[in-house]
Amino acid sequence: MRRLEDELTDADYEALSNLRYTLRRFIDFSASAAQQEGLPAQQHQALLAIRGHRGIEAMTIGALAERLLIAPHSSTELVGRLVAAGYVSRTADLTDKRKQTLTLTEKADVVLKRLTKTHIAEIKELAPRLINILRDLQRDL
Repeated sequence: MRRLEDELTDADYEALSNLRYTLRRFIDFSASAAQQEGLPAQQHQALLAIRGHRGIEAMTIGALAERLLIAPHSSTELVGRLVAAGYVSRTADLTDKRKQTLTLTEKADVVLKRLTKTHIAEIKELAPRLINILRDLQRDL
């Protein structure tokens, strides 16, 4: 049986609060881990987005902007910083010269591998708590 939308309980507020707290803790962990590797959090997110891209077309600055939920000009600036730091190479798209294809360098692969292992370990630790919170939020739906 589904609860009416206006029938929120104290448990609903508690579960939502716990979810947001747990997610904030993970984001804080992630930013700290990236910083220890010498990367600002947004650069780490960009590297992960590029590495994790499995689309038919190659990752572009526009696709990266969409994935990071930032404006295209912000993505261009971010990629410029990653290129300058030696983490990303960009090349003009062969079919559309207005687009630039993004590829990680070996330097990025090494750093990203370390960060990903650390993040997966943290997620495995948080998973039971998150599952319980999500279960609490699903009750009575």
